[in-house]
Amino acid sequence: MERRRFLGLTAATGAAAGGVLTAGCGADTGTQSAALKVVAADYGAPGRGDGSQRYWDDLVRRFRRRHPGLDVDVEVFSWKDVDRKVAAMVDAGRPPDIAQIGAYADFAAAGKLYSAGEVLSIPVQADFLSALAEAGEVRRVQYGMPFVASTRLLFYNKTLFEKAGLDPDTPPRTWHQLARAAARLNAAGVKIPYGLPLGPEEAPAEALMWMLSGGGAYTDKVGNYTIDAAANIKTFDWLRENLVGPKLTNPDPGGTDRRDLFAAFTRGDVGMLNGHPTLLRETRRRGLKYGTAVPPGANGPSGATLGVADWVMAFKQNGRREDVGRFLDFVFSEENHYEFADRYDLLPVTTSANDRMRERPAHKPLRRFQQELLSAEFYPVGKVSWAKVSGDIKRSIGKAVGPHGDPAKVLGGIQRRAEAQDTAIGER
Repeated sequence: MERRRFLGLTAATGAAAGGVLTAGCGADTGTQSAALKVVAADYGAPGRGDGSQRYWDDLVRRFRRRHPGLDVDVEVFSWKDVDRKVAAMVDAGRPPDIAQIGAYADFAAAGKLYSAGEVLSIPVQADFLSALAEAGEVRRVQYGMPFVASTRLLFYNKTLFEKAGLDPDTPPRTWHQLARAAARLNAAGVKIPYGLPLGPEEAPAEALMWMLSGGGAYTDKVGNYTIDAAANIKTFDWLRENLVGPKLTNPDPGGTDRRDLFAAFTRGDVGMLNGHPTLLRETRRRGLKYGTAVPPGANGPSGATLGVADWVMAFKQNGRREDVGRFLDFVFSEENHYEFADRYDLLPVTTSANDRMRERPAHKPLRRFQQELLSAEFYPVGKVSWAKVSGDIKRSIGKAVGPHGDPAKVLGGIQRRAEAQDTAIGER
């Protein structure tokens, strides 16, 4: 049975209110003289001065006032670098105490992580939204602690719709309607009728959104990869033949990142794209007239939309279980967790912070995203092989819609390599 920290149960309302008990050095014996090492991802926009380091520095200052004997050193890296940086630290035998990155299952399977129940107080762990807590499990034990989440909706530019003679209050509901709207936008001179980011930054998300809208997914209900399922091949055939081939998307979708298309959308150069909540902030700042809708599906609105969570994990090597727990209870307190989600227009992963966000009139545009989170489909992050399979998707899946692309061949290759990964680590 897992040993859980209680701390008098006061951690549920923002960590323990007083100082901490100090104990000698050694594994799991309380506060040590060395600072906790934390590696985190940057959620700020380039050139905007809103990088995440400022948030973490302020959080650590407030934490030290409550826990003067425990220091924390947080280093923030870009999303393009952070996973690689943590992997290199682990390979070198110097893992951080806490990492906030994109995947956790391979570290958990290697026995390198504390479970959530070993570091979090019971009320804090119980506050996670159930779907996200379950998504953090490896073999029914939660190792991944969700940090923030997002869902995806179709964004469309109402001004460009009007320019193309389309009803700005009637977004496309089917693939056929989407292609027809894209053709009208193209005829009206819109630079990018539909934004399709299948480049390395966003390929796994964009691909899964399209798979879901066509009735497919990356895995079946028991966790076996189904990347080259007939429904997925049909989806990518349709994309290639009806959007990419007729030049209704950005040139070279496989070489285009999400960030570039988001910037183009806020400039008014993109008619439609799939977007997450952080797109709202810049869109509102520029005064763009936009709408959101459930992504179109093959025969009607998509029956499922994508949910994405970023993850926190606690490494065991340095034996700082209780210190890690004190800091993470503070991180996930309602006030601190809400502050981060509010700062970046992301969705909280705890019930208390979600309720707080739902009550704020300023966050009304996020409510539709919050609603979608309750039934969203997530990456198969609990599969140990997922980190490598996701990397393969980033490198390969854009080729399926290229000028000489063959969806069946490309998806089949990814499927075979994914199955080989599963076999190598004993997941098959």
